[in-house]
Amino acid sequence: MARLDIDLDYLIRVLEDLLNTPSPTGDTEWAVSFVQQELESMGIASYRTQKGSLVAFFEGLQDDKPRVVTAHVDTLGAMVAQIKPNGRLRLTALNGVMWPAVESESVTIHTRSGTNIRGSIVLTNGSVHVNKEASTSPRNAETLEVRIDERTSSADETAVLGIEVGDYVSFDPRFEKSPSGFIRSRFLDDKACVACALAAVKALSDIGVSPAQRTHLLFSVFEEVGHGGMDGVPEDVKEMVVLDMACVGSGQNGDEYHCSICLKDSSGPYSRGLSDSLRAIAHQAGIMVKPDIYPYYGSDGSAYWRSGGQAQVALIGPGVDTSHGYERTHSDALRDTALLLAEYLIEA
Repeated sequence: MARLDIDLDYLIRVLEDLLNTPSPTGDTEWAVSFVQQELESMGIASYRTQKGSLVAFFEGLQDDKPRVVTAHVDTLGAMVAQIKPNGRLRLTALNGVMWPAVESESVTIHTRSGTNIRGSIVLTNGSVHVNKEASTSPRNAETLEVRIDERTSSADETAVLGIEVGDYVSFDPRFEKSPSGFIRSRFLDDKACVACALAAVKALSDIGVSPAQRTHLLFSVFEEVGHGGMDGVPEDVKEMVVLDMACVGSGQNGDEYHCSICLKDSSGPYSRGLSDSLRAIAHQAGIMVKPDIYPYYGSDGSAYWRSGGQAQVALIGPGVDTSHGYERTHSDALRDTALLLAEYLIEA
């Protein structure tokens, strides 16, 4: 039976606010500030690493098995790669973008001056009344472009708007929560887990309970490009629990309604001992956890190990459908993930 309660309303409110705060890899300041303010509202101090990640520190009742819990704030996105002769923009992906999935998406171009300019991603010469191959043309970084919502038809006119090569471009998340508990949005990977981590910490804070062990809570900012997991991690940690979205799809064991535990991904198996401990905690708390294997997946835990980290590593997260597309999960999976983390934090 669970020893703690998760404030699901808080979790979903924080998730919506966070999803509506753009944070493509490399441009995460606003989202990190949001998380820092949430921690401060609970009386929890945090600090920024040199690299830009956020770390909260909890003293803990014991110090014989120090822990790290990590979730990443950064998301997919893009940069301006070229201002084209017609005034529109060619993009370069900030890793992992499925180009067909972002066609027709609304975007914001974040200029160096601080001006935000709206636009949308469209197929080059995309009118079916002009281009008979519009419906069958490939969708990729070369065939899609940003149509800017300003009067511009040349590279010079676009430059006058303050747009430059290297400006960040964020995609609209389109958050929606249904009465049946489903949540649809881009970037549930990994903002769903950031919200779960905050809700778990709030569950302890609300009743004045400290974690059982010294714990460092890392919100990393470069996971999507593969080098987030070592930032701010002390050398003496014994365990790292990674919170990241769980894969849902053909051949997978997990689903949108449960927390999954990843036992192996493309980098190899996670730590059996820590994974078994989490499964035992889940069983004791009455949480159904779905064991799974992800064939095309890596995490901050993978990056931590590749950087020389020696702690045991395990990975849990809510099931997310259509990862790196227009994603969906369920509030049951969010609650169970937050609850399992909270129960782990108080387990000696």
